[in-house]
Amino acid sequence: MAQNFSQTVAVNNDIYETLGARWYGAEDDPVALLRAESQLRNPWVVERIREAFHDEPCSVLDIGCGGGFLANHLAIAGHRVTGLDSSADALHVATAHDPTRSVIYERGDALSLPFADGSFDVVCAMDFLEHVEDPKRAIAEAARVLAPGGLFFFHTFNRNLLSWLVIIKGVEWFVRNTPPHLHVLRLFLKPEEIAESCLRSGLEAPAFYGVRPKLGAAFLRLLLTRRVASEFSFVFTSSTRLGFSGLTRKPRALGTG
Repeated sequence: MAQNFSQTVAVNNDIYETLGARWYGAEDDPVALLRAESQLRNPWVVERIREAFHDEPCSVLDIGCGGGFLANHLAIAGHRVTGLDSSADALHVATAHDPTRSVIYERGDALSLPFADGSFDVVCAMDFLEHVEDPKRAIAEAARVLAPGGLFFFHTFNRNLLSWLVIIKGVEWFVRNTPPHLHVLRLFLKPEEIAESCLRSGLEAPAFYGVRPKLGAAFLRLLLTRRVASEFSFVFTSSTRLGFSGLTRKPRALGTG
């Protein structure tokens, strides 16, 4: 456990340059957990956007878009989507799996976004903040490019002993082909830390929604086979001790409604 707290251990982001077709097909890889999480979160994001913008198409930035699970889903829902990632391989996969052929995929740095202030109605950073050394700056950049009244979505993991045991060691033990340092505990974020960063960046206090695996036959098969079957799924929960999603808004200027 001490190794995960060490300031010398870097998170392994290089793996996203080598996944290729495994983004959408592999069951013997932790990317399958990301696919399963997206099946829970994607409809939730779409519904929250619909509630806020009344079915109007929105301009959306998906930071750390990876293989396009969320970006392509949002495009199918009718939104104008830009996906940003540092991995050329992931962007190639995301583009190939965009049935609308409308998503603009760009390679870029989330800590210095190549977009003007207030460019997007919605900004998403799902399974991303725990992969950068300066999440406060990433949140500040997301807030900068968000238009007043816009929504900021995120998903990350809580920093505690239980998360180390379940999210880090549990995945290493029970999911095949998990690389070293897929996650490191020191980069996990407590909800109050994210809330503070959001407020400092001019966003409202976020609402948090805990996320955990759904217990059942698919979960048991994972433990027995070390493979993530297509039936494996996640559910929202009141506890944020493991993974959690969040939603906040950039306030409108006074007098703009």
